[in-house]
Amino acid sequence: MNIGEAAKASGVSAKMIRYYESIGLIRPAARSGAGYRLYGDEDVHALRFVRRARSLGFPLDEVAALLGLWHDKRRASSEVKAVATRHVRDLEARIAEMQAMVRTLSHLAEHCSGDDRPDCPILDDLAGTAPRSPAGRPDSRRRAEHA
Repeated sequence: MNIGEAAKASGVSAKMIRYYESIGLIRPAARSGAGYRLYGDEDVHALRFVRRARSLGFPLDEVAALLGLWHDKRRASSEVKAVATRHVRDLEARIAEMQAMVRTLSHLAEHCSGDDRPDCPILDDLAGTAPRSPAGRPDSRRRAEHA
């Protein structure tokens, strides 16, 4: 099948297929006499594997490692579990960072008057000029005391 058919069958765009090929994530496609890429069922299966791993947030280097483990029928499942467990820890850390961002932005938005005045605790915080509470968040009470 050609790249368009492989893209449709795998759910990976033709552009991404070319990219994955260029970085060595997937093996280069066979070529027709006219130089067109040709993909088989195994190629489409590998592309689906990559799509699913990426949808779970695995970075490309870990996708490559997982692909290698998937192709290695003598692998130990402990190796696969180690990659997955490490990724879970990374995701949990990113979630914690994002939750902290939500708390900070929520706090800033709550303390922004949202009126016609130019002063804005959100912009002050982004500029690094907002007074800080002991928890590291902008402290609107201190701002009021210093005004």
